[in-house]
Amino acid sequence: MQISHYQAADPERIRGLFARAFSDAEGEAEGQSVGQLAFELVANQGNHDTFVFVAEQDGELAGAIVFTRLLPANDVSAFLLSPVAVRTDYQGKGVGQALIRYGLDALKAEGVEVAVTYGDPNFYGRVGFEPVSESVLPAPQPLNFPHGWLAQPLNAGTLPLMTGPVRCAAPLDKPEYW
Repeated sequence: MQISHYQAADPERIRGLFARAFSDAEGEAEGQSVGQLAFELVANQGNHDTFVFVAEQDGELAGAIVFTRLLPANDVSAFLLSPVAVRTDYQGKGVGQALIRYGLDALKAEGVEVAVTYGDPNFYGRVGFEPVSESVLPAPQPLNFPHGWLAQPLNAGTLPLMTGPVRCAAPLDKPEYW
């Protein structure tokens, strides 16, 4: 399995992976929605506001993750991990965790201070994410699942206080994702 920074200009490949993985897990409508979200985020790649990392096996995508810049009112450098997809036949084999660790290391090398995600604390806790209060790190939208708001400092310190409002990438800035 090879994990790398996704540089290719083929967002359709990413859309297909996310659509398949989420359709298998949550139904066709959810798969199409998340596939479109991933497509829109990857199509905007090429600046320093979006990082996409993939796991490939024999030329096929096994998994992918997307980090996009979060913009707090102060100057903290932060990125949001969302979405994450691993092909069904590769789930439970550590692919997602390996991708996330690789991505976090790449963000550290870029000088990013904070990684944030919104999801299952049990899964993301395995790669260093911990619950964070919105008083420390405001969310871009009201949260339906506040205990799923997670963060980790990428330097050796503690989480810096991030002042609101916080903005995220336009494709993610929709209440249905929060």
